[in-house]
Amino acid sequence: MTVLEAIQRSTEFLAKRDVESPRLQAELLLAHRLKMPRMKLYLNFERALTAEETDEFRELIKRRGRREPLQHITGSTSFCGFEIAVNRHALVPRPETEILAELGWTSLGSLPSGTALDLGTGTGCIAIALAAKCPDAKVLATDISSDALALAKENAQKNNVRIEFLQGDGFAAVPKETQFDLIISNPPYIPSAEIETLELEVRDFDPRPALDGGADGLDFYRMFAAQAKSFLKSGGKIKLEFGDGQAPVIRQIFENEKWIVEAVKDDYSQRARILIATWKVS
Repeated sequence: MTVLEAIQRSTEFLAKRDVESPRLQAELLLAHRLKMPRMKLYLNFERALTAEETDEFRELIKRRGRREPLQHITGSTSFCGFEIAVNRHALVPRPETEILAELGWTSLGSLPSGTALDLGTGTGCIAIALAAKCPDAKVLATDISSDALALAKENAQKNNVRIEFLQGDGFAAVPKETQFDLIISNPPYIPSAEIETLELEVRDFDPRPALDGGADGLDFYRMFAAQAKSFLKSGGKIKLEFGDGQAPVIRQIFENEKWIVEAVKDDYSQRARILIATWKVS
């Protein structure tokens, strides 16, 4: 079987299983197996695959057909230009979270020696972007999951950045009296009852604690609004990602706690996605 035939057959297989962009997915998996850039496949359409390559590629396609995320199969993804290892212990980084990370390093980088907290770090992608873009800053990252922290530490080491990692539930993981210029997070925001309706790639493969935001999806925003104040320097900022349609109520949650909501930023689809708020001591 040639490269082109393998792509065509795999595309048909994935399409029947409702995998989005089946041709692209097939090409990416074959490029991964052959250890070559995807575009190089086009120069090798007539190349015959070996029996071993065919069998291994078929297994990859079967996994994708069961809706296992592409990133889990390949073992990594790109985030803000950094290679991030992924597995079932942490949420696969999404493109919109790159906007959150950029907003974070933009404000942190304007400070001579800023400090930042990434709460619920998962793969460590946000903290890694902050530490890499702001090498003079001190970055602390926490997660309740020891498995997620192990993954985040691996990613930090691979990307050659210094981050202090701590395990714990919410702000309980952070030493008392510690204060930051920036608190940043992509917390769980899916209402509990809606998790079963999510795409299979998310529902069956992302860790539920990274998705479940409580009955209305807003539990973590109430926690941040109430507890983050004592961990921010006066004038410090909090930057949080949230879900579709949640902007008005999250803004109200923070304003009720006397935060100054500076902005609500859109994602690439022009949907409100990121809250920026400031805490100032009177």
